[in-house]
Amino acid sequence: MTFGESLSTCLKKYFVFEGRASRSEYWWFQLIVSPSYFISEVLDNEISFFFLGITLFTLIPALSAGVRRLHDTNKSGFFLLISFIPFIGGLVLLFLLIPVGTKGKNRFGPDPLKKITKKRIKKK
Repeated sequence: MTFGESLSTCLKKYFVFEGRASRSEYWWFQLIVSPSYFISEVLDNEISFFFLGITLFTLIPALSAGVRRLHDTNKSGFFLLISFIPFIGGLVLLFLLIPVGTKGKNRFGPDPLKKITKKRIKKK
């Protein structure tokens, strides 16, 4: 999945907390969310409000993509709550989000990387 596809997919699935998200879908979207959060925290001027707006706009899609990413690794979305544990929680969550997803179908749905292809019948 490309950067643009990831961005459009996560925004289309704004409130979708079920199903699965591939690594590329999640991490490309995080390339927008994380830097905008850090910039809004570091800067202290008008630009920081712009990045704060981006952060607030992408908060719910980031959470839903995180839940779907955990589903891809066959873990419950409630594991996102681990991030509330000071210091170690964020690292544990990071290690839960990194691995390759379950091959094939798991309890949360079909493999997001499996493409459905139609066989084309050539007419002579």
